Amino acid sequence: MDISVIVPLYNEEESLPELYAWIKRVMDEHKFSYEIIFVNDGSTDGSWGVIENLQKNGNGCVKGIKFRRNYGKSPALYCGFKKAEGDVVITMDADLQDSPDEIPELYRMITEDGYDLVSGYKQKRYDPLSKTIPTKLFNATARKVSGIHNLHDFNCGLKAYRKEVVKNIEVYGEMHRYIPYLAKNAGFKKIGEKVVHHQARKFGSTKFGGWNRFFNGYLDLISLWFLSSFGLKPMHVFGLLGSIMFFLGFIAVVIVGVDKLYALHSGQPYRLVTDSPYFYLALTTMIIGTQLFLAGFIGELVTRNAPERNNYQIEKEI
Repeated sequence: MDISVIVPLYNEEESLPELYAWIKRVMDEHKFSYEIIFVNDGSTDGSWGVIENLQKNGNGCVKGIKFRRNYGKSPALYCGFKKAEGDVVITMDADLQDSPDEIPELYRMITEDGYDLVSGYKQKRYDPLSKTIPTKLFNATARKVSGIHNLHDFNCGLKAYRKEVVKNIEVYGEMHRYIPYLAKNAGFKKIGEKVVHHQARKFGSTKFGGWNRFFNGYLDLISLWFLSSFGLKPMHVFGLLGSIMFFLGFIAVVIVGVDKLYALHSGQPYRLVTDSPYFYLALTTMIIGTQLFLAGFIGELVTRNAPERNNYQIEKEI
């Protein structure tokens, strides 16, 4: 199979028939073998009914996954990736803001130019300022931290992947924003970008808040950076910090003790060690250092992969 198109969605019943017809037209014109996987992320409208009708009336290319509740975009993509069978996997949003007409060129860049991942770049956007300003700040930060300097729009929903990429990365939580970073950490180095057409939303309103998305994205980026740098070696960071703090605290205790011994030896007035605030600061530093060291040791013993992290309740598949 040439292409798998994965469409995560939440309350998009108005746009689904038009999106399906658009994708089908593009695929038929270019004679691609394909499948369309709609992942219904706990929609409360009639989205699943529309998907079932498309599956019944289609040519066997429509597949669907229905979550029992709303989990988010990352879990939807994770389950879509597991189900995908195409040599090239395309992801796109269901709100008709991503154009299926971009699919042939994205497919060519993967199959002919040899890219592992191609991310869309919505150079001209039709989003409100509450979404575009946080997006620009977010992308600038993501470029700096990830080291992928040629991407301008990490969170663009329109992306193309070599099949091996989606089968070797794990998307969880809200990590869909950082799939290029995840791919890079998995060893897929050839990551490209294509300027894509962005359309104004035709039905309903955006399901994502701008500034909330920016702050959550920032925290996720820090988590991903830490896990990629120290996730398999937590002792390197916690052990180092703990050792430094313990050593500084120990040196401070020694200085307080030597100061008292010097006063005793020279006959000068002195006070108890426990009367000095520096003694308690030093002691606290040693305790914190010990705790950090133990945290690093425990982190070495605990596996990073929680067994229930990607366990999502799927009500139905078609």
